[in-house]
Amino acid sequence: MRPRLFRLLMNAYPPYWFTGIRVDHIKADYSELDVSMPLRWYNRNAVGTQFGGSLYSMTDPFLMLMTMQQIGPDYIVWDQSAQIDFISPGRGTVHAKFRMPPDEIERLRRDAADGEALRPQYTVDIVDGKGQLVARVVKTLYVRKKREKPRASG
Repeated sequence: MRPRLFRLLMNAYPPYWFTGIRVDHIKADYSELDVSMPLRWYNRNAVGTQFGGSLYSMTDPFLMLMTMQQIGPDYIVWDQSAQIDFISPGRGTVHAKFRMPPDEIERLRRDAADGEALRPQYTVDIVDGKGQLVARVVKTLYVRKKREKPRASG
């Protein structure tokens, strides 16, 4: 999928649209993606700061989708697990930068070549407009080369 279309679809996706989550930038090769979310009445928690579920949502699919786009159709890529640590209150617009460089994709291809599953972990920081850490998310992906289908004898 072309990055411009991907960005448009993600920004129109109701769970993101209704929380104010926006894909602000995506590099043509899917190696970089930046997301933001302003503080609004509909994503504010009981104490007036960014709702934790919305903070996590802004990190949910992006590393998996970036990896899928780069690694190609011969691999299975899933989000396996995540952990979020809330560090400080998000009182304004928050930002997250995702990076999945081509050399990491090559490492995943090489390490998964034997068909064994990989479970690489990546850390994504959510920061406020001043660069202060609001939350840290550790994502674990599941990456495996697809098994070849047996040929039908005939």
